[in-house]
Amino acid sequence: MKLNQLLLLGVTSVLVAVAPLSDAISHPAPTQTVAQTVAQTVAQSQSVAIATGTFVAGEAPTTGTARIVTEGGHRYLELDTAFSTSNMGPDLHVLLDSTEKPPQTYSNLGGAVNLGSLHDFSGAQRYPIPDAINIADYDSVVIWCRMANATFGYAPLSPTSNATIR
Repeated sequence: MKLNQLLLLGVTSVLVAVAPLSDAISHPAPTQTVAQTVAQTVAQSQSVAIATGTFVAGEAPTTGTARIVTEGGHRYLELDTAFSTSNMGPDLHVLLDSTEKPPQTYSNLGGAVNLGSLHDFSGAQRYPIPDAINIADYDSVVIWCRMANATFGYAPLSPTSNATIR
């Protein structure tokens, strides 16, 4: 291809990609200004923390922070970069528990929701929370070994300032 054709192709691609955005900005909904439309779009893509907690050891040293965030209309549990737990658990799971201090072992998981297997023994991680879950019903995040039925560590949750938990 010649340089002119490549340049024309590049400009056309940019115009096609930007056209829907420029149309939304130049023709906002009748009840919204352009600034409101842009602010709403940006707000929907940002994470907002609604609850947070610091891990304490259970059966194993567990450190770091857990937080529940909303982003794009969905909720997620995030473990921060300082998160760490023992690598001796062969079957670790992340739970939401209805108590602030969960049991060392579970006789049943009736008061807990299993968000899935722990991705890694340390570092930042993210778990989707099903939309049907009422966050207000849960007071802690638990790292639980299913095979040994042992609570490795837990983080009591507290609402962040100005947060509405639902």
